[in-house]
Amino acid sequence: MAEPGVLFRRVAVIGLGLIGGSLASAIRRGHLAEWVVGADQRGDDLTLGLKLGIIDEAAESVAAAVKGADLVVVAVPVRSTEEVLREIKPWLEEGALLTDVGSTKASFVDAVATVFGSCPVSVIPGHPIAGSEKSGITAANPDLFLGHKVILTPPEPVDPVLLRRLSNLWEGCGARVLTMSVAHHDEVLAATSHLPHLIAFSLVDTLAGEDENLDIFRYAAGGFRDFTRIAASDPVMWHDIFLSNQQAVLRVIDHFTHDLGLLRTAIAEQDSATMLRVFSRAKAARDHFSRMLSGKAYVTTTSEKQITFHLSPGGSVSGDIRVPGDKSISHRSIMLGALADGITEVKGFLEGEDSLATLQAFRDMGVTIEGPDNGHVRIHGAGVDGLQAPRGPLYLGNSGTAMRLFSGLLAPQRFDSELTGDASLTKRPMGRVADPLKSMGALITTAEGGRPPLKIKGGQKLRGIHYDMPVASAQVKSCLLLAGLYAEGTTSVTEPAPTRDHTERMLAGFGYEVRRDGATASVTGGGRLTATTIDVPADISSAAFFLVAASIAPGSDLTLRHVGMNPTRVGVINILRLMGASIEVLDEREVGGEPVADLRVRSSALQGIDIPLSDVPLAIDEFPVLFIAATCASGTTVLRGAEELRVKESDRIQVMADGLARLGVVTEVTEDGIVIKGAQKIGAGRVDSHGDHRIAMAFAVASLVSEGDIEVTDCANVATSFPGFVELAGGVGINIRTTGE
Repeated sequence: MAEPGVLFRRVAVIGLGLIGGSLASAIRRGHLAEWVVGADQRGDDLTLGLKLGIIDEAAESVAAAVKGADLVVVAVPVRSTEEVLREIKPWLEEGALLTDVGSTKASFVDAVATVFGSCPVSVIPGHPIAGSEKSGITAANPDLFLGHKVILTPPEPVDPVLLRRLSNLWEGCGARVLTMSVAHHDEVLAATSHLPHLIAFSLVDTLAGEDENLDIFRYAAGGFRDFTRIAASDPVMWHDIFLSNQQAVLRVIDHFTHDLGLLRTAIAEQDSATMLRVFSRAKAARDHFSRMLSGKAYVTTTSEKQITFHLSPGGSVSGDIRVPGDKSISHRSIMLGALADGITEVKGFLEGEDSLATLQAFRDMGVTIEGPDNGHVRIHGAGVDGLQAPRGPLYLGNSGTAMRLFSGLLAPQRFDSELTGDASLTKRPMGRVADPLKSMGALITTAEGGRPPLKIKGGQKLRGIHYDMPVASAQVKSCLLLAGLYAEGTTSVTEPAPTRDHTERMLAGFGYEVRRDGATASVTGGGRLTATTIDVPADISSAAFFLVAASIAPGSDLTLRHVGMNPTRVGVINILRLMGASIEVLDEREVGGEPVADLRVRSSALQGIDIPLSDVPLAIDEFPVLFIAATCASGTTVLRGAEELRVKESDRIQVMADGLARLGVVTEVTEDGIVIKGAQKIGAGRVDSHGDHRIAMAFAVASLVSEGDIEVTDCANVATSFPGFVELAGGVGINIRTTGE
C-alpha cells in the first residue's frame, strides 16, 4: 500500500464508466488527491457521479477537466482514445502525468505518438486487471481494485518520480503494481484475457444456436457457468479491444486453434499419452499460474511480492522434524527421469519454486509429468532423444542450478532454446558453463557479462573434451557431464576439490556408466537411461539452519530425520563438530544410492576454528548460517578459499558481513573469505537479505541469541528452497512471523 497522504493536487478522470468511476471513487476515499474532477460525454453520468460522491467536480468539457490537473486518466473506450487525446493536448500542463486504464497498450502509445509526436516521459500507460459484469457509473466501486493487479508499461526513459507517484496511487487504491513492456503486455493479455473472452463469447453463441439450447443452459454445471460468465461483459468494449490488439489476438487464436486440433486428433485416435501430457502440463501451469504465464508472468522490479521476517530473541530449539527434500537431488531426479526410457517414480520431491520451475520446463518440452502430490512425482520419460522444442523461453525462476544444468542438456538438442529467470538470476554469471560448452561445439550467446538470458542454437554436434575446472563447482561439472551424454566420444571433468556428486550417483542409478578416477569423472556419449525409483532425502542444506540453531540456543535438543549424508555434502557437519558442536549421527542407511541418517543435535559451547580448505566446497551453501555459528563461538573463525560464495544468489560473503554489521557484529572481509571474532553480541536491527533465501534464514537463526528484535527484508525467495520454513522454525522454538504475504 502507498504511504498515506495526498499524492496529486488535481486528478482529471476522462470517462466515468466502471473503471474510471471506481478509480475516482477510490482516490477520493483514500484522500490520495486534493480534488477529483470528472469529464464524460454522458451528462447524466456526470451528474450522478457528483451526486454519489464519486467526484468532487463535474467538468463541462475535457478542457475544463484537464486544465490545472497534475494527473490525467484516460478511461474511455480504446478506439476513442485518439480523439480524446486531441482534446486533452492543448490543455495538458507541462510536467503533468498522463495515463490510461485500457486493455491494450500499443494502441494507446500509438495514439499518444500520433497526437503528441512522440511518447513523452510523463506518459505512463496503465491497465488495472479488474472488472465486473456490470458497467457504467452506477457500478463504480472503490473496492474494485483491492487485491488486484495493475500493470504499468512505462516508456524508456521514464520519469522515475512520476512512476513512483502513479504506483503509490494505485497501491493506495489497494492494487498490486507490476511493470512490463508494452509489447509483452499485449501478448500476455491476448493469451490470458482476450482469448478467454473470445472463446466464452463464441461458445455461448454456438450453444445458444443449438436446438435444445434451453436444456444446455438449464443443466449446465458450475464450471460452464463460471467460464462463460465473462460472456456477459460489454460487447462494445470487447469489440474495440479485439480490433485494437488485432495482431496479438490473431497469433494466439492461431496457436490455440492448432493445439485444439492436436487434441481433437488425440481424442479421435484414442492417443491417451498425448492427452495426459497436455492435461498434466495444463494442470501444473494453472496451479502455478503466476509464474508460468509466457514464462515470466508479471514479474516486476518495481513491486515484487515483498516478504519480511520479524524475529524476537530468546528461546531454545527442540523437537523431532524432517526438513524438505534435497533441492539438488530433486532437480536431477526430474532431469534424468525426463531423459530416461520408462516411468520414473520420485518420492520426497522438494515442492519449492526452483524445483517446480525445472519440472515445468520439462513439461514445456513435451514430457508428461504427474504431480507433485505430497512429494510424489511420476515422470513418463521421453528418452534422451525425445525432448520437443518449447513454445517460448524456459523460465527457471531463481535457480542457478537449473540454468547451468539445462545449458548442458539443451546445447546438443536439435531445437533452439532460451533460458531466462527472475531479476536475481539474471545477475548471475553463466560464462563458466557457456565457455566450456562452446569448446565442445555448442553455440550459446549470453547477455552482457556472460549473464542470462542464455540463447542456445540447436542442431549442433558436440564432441567430448577434457575440462580442468579452475574453481570447484558441482553445477559446472554436472552441466558438462549432461552435455557429454550426447557428445561424440568421452567427456571428462577434473575438479580442484571434491564437490557434490549427485549427478554421477544418479546417472549410475539410471543405468548410465560414469567412470571416476580420483578427481576426474567421465561419461561416453550415446548411451540410454532406464527409469528407476528415487527417494529424495531431506536436504542437508536446509537441515543446516536447525543444526546451528540447536547448537547456539541454550537448552536445545533437536532430532532431524532422513537427512542426506552424501560425503560431498557433509562439510557443515564436519565444520560444526570441529567447532565443538554436539551432533550424533543415528541409523545410517542407504536409500536409492544416497546415504541418509537421522541427526540429533544439542546445544554446546562452540569454539572458533580455521576452517579446513578441504571442507569448503563440501559446505559451500551452508556458510551463511555457519557465519552465525562463528559469531556465537569463542575465539576466531577464519574462512579461506570460498570465492564461489561471491557468485551465488548474492555475494554471500559481503551480504552476510553487511547484515552482521547492521546488528553490531564486526567482521573482516577478504577476497576469498571472512574473519569473524567470536563471542560478539548480536544486537537488534534491520537486515536486507538481498533476495537471497539462505541469507534470510541465517539471520532468522541469529535471532535466537540476539539482544533485540531483528527484521529481515526481501525474504520471498525462501520459498525457492525451503517451503514451510517459517512454520517449521516457529514449531521448534524460533520466534518468527512474517508480513507482506
